[in-house]
Formats: sequence, C-alpha cells, structure tokens
Amino acid sequence: MLGHLRISHYHWTFSREIFKERREMNSHGENMLSADNQQERLDPNWITGFVDGEGCFYVGINQHNRTKQWQLLPEFRIVQHQRDEQVLHRIQKFFGFGAVTVNHGDRKEFRVRGLENLNKIVEFFNQNKFQTRSKQKSFEVFSCIIKMMNNKEHLSEAGRKKIANLIATVNKKVIPKYLISSETVRQNLARDKIQSDPLSD
Repeated sequence: MLGHLRISHYHWTFSREIFKERREMNSHGENMLSADNQQERLDPNWITGFVDGEGCFYVGINQHNRTKQWQLLPEFRIVQHQRDEQVLHRIQKFFGFGAVTVNHGDRKEFRVRGLENLNKIVEFFNQNKFQTRSKQKSFEVFSCIIKMMNNKEHLSEAGRKKIANLIATVNKKVIPKYLISSETVRQNLARDKIQSDPLSD
C-alpha cells in the first residue's frame, strides 16, 4: 500500500513536471505564434486599413519668414500615442523609408517627406484602395498635387493657386492662407489700377 502511494506520488510529480514543461512550451509557442501573426498581418491590406483610420495626407503652403516666398510641404503621416510607437517602426520597416519622430506631447508620428518617397507612397495606395470615401478622396487630391509637383507646376503662380484650391476641396473649413494672400494682392492691384486711372471702366 505504501509502495503504491510512493509510485502514485512519483507519477503525479512526474506528470506535473511534464505538464509544466508543456505549458511553458505552449506559452512560448503561443507568444511566438502571436508575434508571427502580428508580423504576418503587416501586409498591404493591413497597412491600407490602418492608414484608412489613422493616416493623413497633408500639403502645407507656407510663406518663408525671410524670403517671403511661398513653399509647398507635402507629407504623409500616421500619428499614434507613444505607447504604440512600435507599430510606427514596423510600418517604417515595411516601406523602407520615412522617419518616426515626435508629433507633440506624448504623440509620435511616422512621417514621409520628399517627392521621391512620396511618389512611392502614391504608387502603393494607387494599388491598394481605401474603403472610406473621405480618405480615398483625400488621397486622390494628394496624388494629383504630387503629380503637379513632379511636373514643376507648383513653381508658377497659377500652379500654386490651383494646388491651393485643391487643398480647399478636401477640407472646406480650411482656406489656405495662400488663397487669401493671393486674393488680397489681386484686390490691391485692382484698387491701385482704379486709383491710377479713375476714368477707366
């Protein structure tokens, strides 16, 4: 009887150790599998869906403080809380360019600038369409502006005004300062012409 108890105890101890080892193996395996699945999900469809909700296609028209010349600054960015910074690095690794930097406060961003890399972004999203109409429209306007910049149209007054009008179509609540400035210049020129030639029609 005593011997039976010892055997049972040994068997229980042995089984417990096997169960523990299997549980640890399963735990590691599940963690590895989870990581692999996360990495596997980082494909074009995953990227497109993520950008559909979190990405931004932005084109700024700013006046240089010193030269007073107008400059275009197109960029693609994804902003996340710093606790999710790792996903921004994974997206950066997926594309192979861009930078992960501070957005503001506890926010980090993946940002792409420069026509060479922005053309690659445009090519990617031309092949991978967005599901929401608003993001697709925003991208199409952005794509059109990048194409105009490739053709050097942004270097002319007419080209910059066309780009400014395109920006305004994406967000009707935002009127680029360039349009306001251009309209002010036009009104001033018209006023000066009338003052210099008051008899003109």
